[in-house]
Amino acid sequence: MSEVVKKRKLDKTRNDRLYFDSYSDVTIHEEMIADHVRTNTYRTAITKNSQYIRGKVVLDVGAGTGVLSMFCVQAGAKKVYAVEACSIAEQAEKIVKHNNMEDRIEVVRGTLETVDLPEMVDVIVSEWMGYALLHESMLNSVLYARDKWLKAGGLILPSKAELYIAPISDPVVQDRLYFWYTVKDRYGVDMTCMSDFARRCIMNSDIIVNSVTTEDVLSHPAHFAELDLYSIKVEELRSVKGQFRCESFGSAAVNAFCIYFTVTFSCADTQQALVLSTSPFKPETHWKQAVLYLDTPVDVVQDTVFAGTVSMFPSEKSTRHICVHVDYTIGEQERQSKTFSIPDWSSEAQP
Repeated sequence: MSEVVKKRKLDKTRNDRLYFDSYSDVTIHEEMIADHVRTNTYRTAITKNSQYIRGKVVLDVGAGTGVLSMFCVQAGAKKVYAVEACSIAEQAEKIVKHNNMEDRIEVVRGTLETVDLPEMVDVIVSEWMGYALLHESMLNSVLYARDKWLKAGGLILPSKAELYIAPISDPVVQDRLYFWYTVKDRYGVDMTCMSDFARRCIMNSDIIVNSVTTEDVLSHPAHFAELDLYSIKVEELRSVKGQFRCESFGSAAVNAFCIYFTVTFSCADTQQALVLSTSPFKPETHWKQAVLYLDTPVDVVQDTVFAGTVSMFPSEKSTRHICVHVDYTIGEQERQSKTFSIPDWSSEAQP
């Protein structure tokens, strides 16, 4: 085996360890469960599908504290396998026992790809979504579970994910860029020459996870991709892409795009599906939105057309990290292109 292949495998193992370790602390679980939109939507979806869950076997992929597993028991599940790879599984076992559900929930410690279940399942439930939907790439495990453990005709919750993009004007960035033009009036020292440096530092290639207000969105969001969890293949996640086109509401300086997602739960007791949305036009979730800053702000007027292609793919450095490439035009300007990624703060961690 070559040294390159060895290093790649070691890096993957280390990245997996860092990923699972990040879920061993209470903070992230507090944040997720405290996210009322997230947790209550899952609870409602499971309750509304109780006729498909009652008396059935359920697999909870990436169970965490086991809250979704317990919702399934409340909906009448006969057996739930709560698969969790990190040490929070120990707390999940305590919570399950504390709620007197140990006869119906079995917490299985390990990665989905390595555990061996004693039977096929009727339902898969998972809260697999990361920032910009695909960051952390837990969807791969859900699809593995679907192909290996789900009975024909089984239920997946949620069953569909969709991605959207919209141009925005971030006033905080505008204020930070303009700041260097105010220093002379304040202190008698002209620092306007800092503006280009500030722009390069602020409007960089990082995917910034932040809350976007409705007032800062400059057009109707454009839908650019859809993932059907019943049919999509793991290989297709190597490049999730689509085209977009939208028109400006009015005059503004656009300095970024924002990406957000929705996931859809089919509901047995109603024809109307249940949607969990991370849109800036909906109540905030812990996912917020993924903000992609342009290299320079662009002035637009009403009906200016934004058009282009978005491509999302795993980072070469870590398959659990997502990259976003955007080719776009704004009005009559020449086509621009930029690739973004979420900063890998773990790169400084000790192996």
